[in-house]
Amino acid sequence: MFAETKAEAWSGRFAAPMDELLTDYQQCLDIDIRLASVDIDGSLAHAEMLASIGVLSGQDLADIQRGMDRIREEIREGAFPWSVEREDVHMNIEHRLTQLIGDAGKRLHTARSRNDQVATDLRLYTRHELDGLCDELKELVSVALDLARTHAATLMPGCTHLQIAQPVTFGHHLMAYVEMFLRDIQRVRQARERLNELPLGAAALAGTSFPIDRHFVAGRLGFAGVCQNSLDAVSDRDFVIDACSAGAQIMMHVSRLSEELVFWSNPLIGFIEIGDRFCTGSSIMPQKKNPDIPELARGKAGRVFGNLASVLAVMKSQPLAYNKDNQESKQPLVDTLETVRSSVRVFSRLLPSLGVNEARMRAAAGAGFSTATDLADYLVRRGLPFREAHEVVALTVRRCIESGKDLSQLTLEELRQFSPLIEADVFSAVTLEGSVLARNHVGGTAPAAVTSAIESARQRVAAA
Repeated sequence: MFAETKAEAWSGRFAAPMDELLTDYQQCLDIDIRLASVDIDGSLAHAEMLASIGVLSGQDLADIQRGMDRIREEIREGAFPWSVEREDVHMNIEHRLTQLIGDAGKRLHTARSRNDQVATDLRLYTRHELDGLCDELKELVSVALDLARTHAATLMPGCTHLQIAQPVTFGHHLMAYVEMFLRDIQRVRQARERLNELPLGAAALAGTSFPIDRHFVAGRLGFAGVCQNSLDAVSDRDFVIDACSAGAQIMMHVSRLSEELVFWSNPLIGFIEIGDRFCTGSSIMPQKKNPDIPELARGKAGRVFGNLASVLAVMKSQPLAYNKDNQESKQPLVDTLETVRSSVRVFSRLLPSLGVNEARMRAAAGAGFSTATDLADYLVRRGLPFREAHEVVALTVRRCIESGKDLSQLTLEELRQFSPLIEADVFSAVTLEGSVLARNHVGGTAPAAVTSAIESARQRVAAA
């Protein structure tokens, strides 16, 4: 993939060539190749600006544009002569440009450094990836909303401490993940907004003596403004940390959903069945259907968390301005963005494949005295203070446990042994349907509330 041609940008200062081991140790071309397109974009904007202030001639600009078009084509066709000897994407492209157009290629680097060049490239790359991630999160939310609408009235157990607590609807449960992913969209948008300032023009660290027009370049590249301090511009990697942090939280949410999918798909639970296309079998047990995609997502979340810790550690003790340490921020950034985007895309396909066992969910919702709170609320509406109602229901549940009955199996006479306030209408209050329907408010689990939340979420996605 890589040719082996020596050509250091700084070799005139040194009497001996770089040690061969060091060449491999410091190169980042395997990661940098992803920056090729944005590096060309940045160079073309820089060249236009240099021509606009008279540093480059019109012929030089035309030659640079022609050469960059050729380089884009070579990269697209897999014919570009990459070389690890030239360390990174910037020097590879500049070297090839000079081969193609001569001295005009050498003049391109006027008034810039690789320090502000790489900072610009990374911001352009990260911005593009965050835009793609935002669109993919919107698609995931849309898929989850469709599933929630289908199951707005499907009963299932709601849990705390992984113990049955109260009945909810599957649609309501899914809407909790919608809220998580909507917050993730906000985080991605905020990360993008903060990074959208142009570092180019800071040069190595102190700016340049040429009369550059940084706002011209910013406009060409779609930046909202320019970095206000040259030292910060070349050394800042907060935007990398922002992207890795947003990615880590997205994967945390994906991992939570994954855990539930794995749990629900266990035959002992049997709430769902994941589509065959997203599962694998066993090499020895022919009956097995393994939920590999959710399991992989849980594992990948751990790696993304590690990437965030890695970038923080890279930056924590760096003095101003640029240091070679910053090169080590590229790999965790790239890995995070690629891992998160692929995970979100996979789950957008996986969720519609779910088969939901509504009967199994409903049966589980009725276990564990899940309507006990509704009985307490019933007594409160009859005038009993809540703490006293809580104790009455606790004693009733104890009797149920001793007799092997559920609350719904007790007769009116049995229930009245615990409180004379209980009347025949109690049975409509403590059914699963009654429990869910009673929670018809913003954020509640009633089917009508879920439907309303779905419509609200669709509007929020459209506005994001």
